[in-house]
Amino acid sequence: MTAATRSRLRAALPLGLVVRRLGGTLGLLFVLSVAVFALLRVAPGDPALTLLGPRSATPEALAAVRARHHLDSPTVVQYGYWLADALRLDLGTSIRTGDGVATVLGDRLVLTGQLVGLGFAVALLLGLPLGVLAGLRARRPTDRVVQSLGVVALSTPAFASGLLLVYGFALMLGWFPAYGPGEGAGADRLSHLVLPAAALGLAVTAVLLKLTRAAVIRELDREHVTFARARGVRERDVLLRYVLRGTVVPVLTGIGLVLAYLLAGTVMVEQVFALPGLGSLLVDSVTFRDVPVVQAEALLIAALICLVNLVTDLVQPLLDPRLRPAPTAGATPAHPSPAPGASAPPGTSGSATGTSGNHEEDDR
Repeated sequence: MTAATRSRLRAALPLGLVVRRLGGTLGLLFVLSVAVFALLRVAPGDPALTLLGPRSATPEALAAVRARHHLDSPTVVQYGYWLADALRLDLGTSIRTGDGVATVLGDRLVLTGQLVGLGFAVALLLGLPLGVLAGLRARRPTDRVVQSLGVVALSTPAFASGLLLVYGFALMLGWFPAYGPGEGAGADRLSHLVLPAAALGLAVTAVLLKLTRAAVIRELDREHVTFARARGVRERDVLLRYVLRGTVVPVLTGIGLVLAYLLAGTVMVEQVFALPGLGSLLVDSVTFRDVPVVQAEALLIAALICLVNLVTDLVQPLLDPRLRPAPTAGATPAHPSPAPGASAPPGTSGSATGTSGNHEEDDR
């Protein structure tokens, strides 16, 4: 990494901004962990009986379980013990299987990650191009058709679209397997994940479609786009250099929301397609009151969603100069202002007011 690149990176993401974002994320995770711990503690039933499982609930056994898991201590003390163990990646032992919770989650996380990744690819490949098409053909028949398809996809629950996909592409056509994760991590696993990924991605395609359409329409009404067209700039260049460039930030925000929804939406999809991922594990753990697994998985999903939001917040200033913090007094700018009458350095703009000025300078 060159010195100029490091300078631009520091200008876009000052250390104070990164520290504040990280601190806010850690604070949010702390609040979520407290909420999850408290909700499981106030749930009906005796936690000692739940942890004891099918074994004989004698007074001696209950007393031993309470002493082992600090259930005879105040709730705040119990949370402190649990948090200290969680920071050491000791998430406890599953009541159902007797295995370590970290091992159980690790085995399921790979499959859920593959499913979310394929579903995210489906949402991007459908939502972004259709959103751009609808924005360019706003208030025309093409726009109405695309928006109608988006409304249908958004209104259809993931489990319903999953059943339709199974009936059409697995039972009728026989193109893909109907259920199961497949063997290994190659072509067989991919063929088993195509239908569940499509069901998962279709549910959020309409969100990206509408966000992209609104962003494209807004950018088409900008003055710098009108000025570029008046100067005879080709429509392809107008679309690539001006319109799509200005839609990056709102679309990126929508992508972060879509990823968060995909992580939460795997529960229904994995149940429909009999996939042993985090979603089905959460359902089974809640059914059998496997408190350590429920607590750890809820915190894991919350941490993944917070991580997605954190990355989205930190990437936005890198893509759009308008979102960067103002330089402090006495700070050296990344590109020194030229002397009066001198030309600006290549690739820089004489205006620091936003993307519009940058676009106009690029064509001069």
